[in-house]
Amino acid sequence: MKKLILIFLITTLPHFLTAQEVQEEISVDSGKNVDLLYREDQFYVGLTYNILTKKPDGIFSKGFSGGFHLGFLRDFPLNERRNVALAIGAGYGYDKYGSNFKIVDTGGEITYSIIDPEIDYDTNRFVTHQVEIPLEFRWRTSTPESYKFWRIYGGVKTSYIFLYTATYREGSIKEKVRDIPHFNRLQYTAFLNFGWNTFNFQVQYLLNPLFDSDARYNDSPVETGTLKIGLMFYIL
Repeated sequence: MKKLILIFLITTLPHFLTAQEVQEEISVDSGKNVDLLYREDQFYVGLTYNILTKKPDGIFSKGFSGGFHLGFLRDFPLNERRNVALAIGAGYGYDKYGSNFKIVDTGGEITYSIIDPEIDYDTNRFVTHQVEIPLEFRWRTSTPESYKFWRIYGGVKTSYIFLYTATYREGSIKEKVRDIPHFNRLQYTAFLNFGWNTFNFQVQYLLNPLFDSDARYNDSPVETGTLKIGLMFYIL
């Protein structure tokens, strides 16, 4: 959590300092003042539906799998019109995956299995909390006079998962695993956000698997990844 706060402060501090500087303004025919050096610095909030990919045979999603992401992005225009830019930011992400894929600690050894379909279990989910560093290439139809425009923002983000939990509940039985040596804490995701004004669609695809090659199910590596689809809200 301390790392998250530090990264967030480092990213956002220049924004607040720059906001105190006098920006170049001109008078237009309408009498309005227009900032020629505008930036699309933004807070963002994202909601996703999470889909497991490259699943071993017999594994399927069960229950709702979703994600929540928020943070801040610093905009760096690349051309005079300022409709092409790069942006870098920092944020927090939460993801939940529900499935019939069970992760348990059996005497200090992590095992992976599929829940017997005859078993009426209550909960089987995997939850992650992560620090996210997105890097975006941005194209938009913005102008100095309008904050409403079309956008296509794509890029990659690096995530460090600082907390994760696999939880299984069946009646009075409750099992939790918080230490999975085969889990990849460092993850890389490609994403595309596109839409109009505040409301935008988003697609995210995990570039590396959730687990390393030592995670085995039926003597085969567990190469499961994720595809996320949802909405992204940009807030100035």
